Amino acid sequence: MTSTATTVPHILLVNPWIHDFAAYDFWAAPLGLLTLGGILRDHGARISFVDCLDRFHPLQAALPLVDKRCGRGPYIKTTIPKPPGLADIPRNYCRYGVPPEWLRHDLAVLPPPDLVLVTSLMTYWYPGVRETIAVIKSVFSDVPVVLGGIYATLCAEHAERHCGADHVISGPGEAAILPMVARLTGWRPTPRHDPTDLDTLPLPALDLTRRLVHVPLLTSRGCPFQCAYCASHRLQPRMMRRSPTSVVAEIVHWHRDHGVKDFAFYDDALLVDADRHIVPLLEGVIEAGITVRFHTPNALHIRNITRPLAILMRRAGFHTIRLGLETTAFERRQSMDRKVTEEEFLRALNHLKAAGFAADQVGAYLLAGLPGQDVAAVESSIAVVKAAGITPVIAHYTPIPHTPMWEAAVEASRYDLAADPIYTNNAIFPCRSETFSWEVLTRLKTLARA
Repeated sequence: MTSTATTVPHILLVNPWIHDFAAYDFWAAPLGLLTLGGILRDHGARISFVDCLDRFHPLQAALPLVDKRCGRGPYIKTTIPKPPGLADIPRNYCRYGVPPEWLRHDLAVLPPPDLVLVTSLMTYWYPGVRETIAVIKSVFSDVPVVLGGIYATLCAEHAERHCGADHVISGPGEAAILPMVARLTGWRPTPRHDPTDLDTLPLPALDLTRRLVHVPLLTSRGCPFQCAYCASHRLQPRMMRRSPTSVVAEIVHWHRDHGVKDFAFYDDALLVDADRHIVPLLEGVIEAGITVRFHTPNALHIRNITRPLAILMRRAGFHTIRLGLETTAFERRQSMDRKVTEEEFLRALNHLKAAGFAADQVGAYLLAGLPGQDVAAVESSIAVVKAAGITPVIAHYTPIPHTPMWEAAVEASRYDLAADPIYTNNAIFPCRSETFSWEVLTRLKTLARA
């Protein structure tokens, strides 16, 4: 590696707090941020990582809970005031993550960085991002802070006005990271990777986490579908894939070198073109002779599940399967997506059951809170899924800017969604025209669990 800068920079990566009515570690990790960390480290930069959501912080009085079946668990949380406009929501609003004094301690013991990179996820989590950046600046007042991630991409203008960062970067960061670091620090290493070829990128710097209990996997970027409620095309316009060989090598690395058993696929289209992607990938896992558990929190496309693939998934270690069903009103779903028919749904379930998956392993996401949707429609979908012998999983609809459904959401909402991303919080059913009722959500969840 060569560089035109005489001093290699120290770059701090920060995963910010979540401010919300509810949050839980469903195999979450700041994969994009740690991928950039891996790239920078591979070029010779000094990298540090501070995780505001750290479930295993050493200042805790007791060990945190970990679900031994899958590695998930709750975050530390502290009740905080609700944002303006949400005072009527009958539930506590919390800061999820370590207390502020712990964060200040973690920052103070670090060598001063030359640059701080902060990521962002849900658009309505920006208050946690803003608070995190404020603490960073109180400790490192002269260090430039750069914000990237999903909120920074979907709500760039809002982020520039409100988050407190010195710079906001939109879109995928792999191509932008080295030029941005060069501009802010003067360090200019010779590029070693091709951002358009995912196989050339190094492993994400997940080893910087305090305790690695699960690993997120991204075997592809983008999605061939254009669902009305999804921002995948905005976030990643081009479909790209890693080779199955490189993914298997990563799984084996985290399992054998770090003892990881639980892996979560976060692809938007994991099963598309299965014979050239997921099939050789899972065959490679089986040939490696490792025993691991795979989870699919981002949902699988149902029509791609064949009987041979279901059997292969079972053999390779799939443990938690989530299907992207969204609704069982098949005859009226054309305005949402064209991902699945009723026949394809039932056929896929038969394949999964025949492969040996239990009902509590297979869940179907059902969107609740869509513009114009009534509660009875969700209740009907829950009944259909339960009758099919699997688990209904309520997924609250989040209005997302730049999606085809955004205008309908704005029109249906009792909030001014365009004025502030805080009102897109899916926990409050923002597209219900009437006053929010927590009892409605409780009833749906009880019906799904019964």
